[in-house]
Amino acid sequence: MVAARMAETRLDKEPRGLYEPIEYCLKNGGKRIRPLMTLLGCEMFGGRAEEALSPAIGLELFHNFTLMHDDIMDQAPIRRGQPAVHVKWDTNTAILSGDVLFARAYEYMLDVPDHCLRQVMELFSRTVIEVCEGQQYDMDFEKTGRVTEAEYLEMIRLKTAVLPAACLKAGAIVAGAPAVDAEKIYRFGESVGLAFQLRDDWLDAFGDEALFGKKSGGDIVANKKTWLYIKAWELSAPAQRQELDRAYSGAISDPDTKIGRVMGIFNSLGIRELAIQAMETHYQRAFEALDAIEAPAGPKENLRMLAQSLFDRAH
Repeated sequence: MVAARMAETRLDKEPRGLYEPIEYCLKNGGKRIRPLMTLLGCEMFGGRAEEALSPAIGLELFHNFTLMHDDIMDQAPIRRGQPAVHVKWDTNTAILSGDVLFARAYEYMLDVPDHCLRQVMELFSRTVIEVCEGQQYDMDFEKTGRVTEAEYLEMIRLKTAVLPAACLKAGAIVAGAPAVDAEKIYRFGESVGLAFQLRDDWLDAFGDEALFGKKSGGDIVANKKTWLYIKAWELSAPAQRQELDRAYSGAISDPDTKIGRVMGIFNSLGIRELAIQAMETHYQRAFEALDAIEAPAGPKENLRMLAQSLFDRAH
């Protein structure tokens, strides 16, 4: 359903220099998890998936817009195993095409029944602002000496977790779910989103580059204070902390050397296993929120299976 509806989005417009990068971005893979969450959130409360299809597409377009602009800010050369838009074209094109993608997202979000339009748009607008707040924290942390685990989790809650949470809640709103249940499914999505980002951090360091679609160690090269780094610094002996500080201060210029030394510390401290335990904690919280919702077992099981697939993912 999602693929068919997205295929209807006309991108054969002029100027081609504006629309071709959008077409490239949308056709360049992606798991379509967020629109799936919107449709499942709608079905959870007795709605038909078709009723939530437009906001599902809108939220997916917004997600792709954030990726296009994030790649510029992070100077990331690869997205989903292919050259990022700003690399294949140029930075100005990626900014402008991203802006159009964002505007198209709003068009889809507006295509909901009048009785829930205000709720959906308030949710969407708040989510957009929070994602931007999270992105700013992420950039700030690259220049900050110390970042606590609590600060990092709040950053990824804003940058990553509020979007899947909003997807689920948007579907619930369209279906007419009680406010208390719409909030519970939001909390479910938020916890899944936190675990999803921790998995992303883990994959950047320990995943298979061919499957992950990004160069391994990219977060280390970019001096990102991920959960892995924060936990490693917390557990390190003085000599290891000094080495981490050198690596993240720019004292080690060669990327491969930097990655090798940081990964050596991660491995010596068991960060790989500790990160998996942290993911499991957030998934458990997600399932507790899901269990508290008064809804049929079938739709709940669909969401449970989706969450488990995200935990087990290799890319």
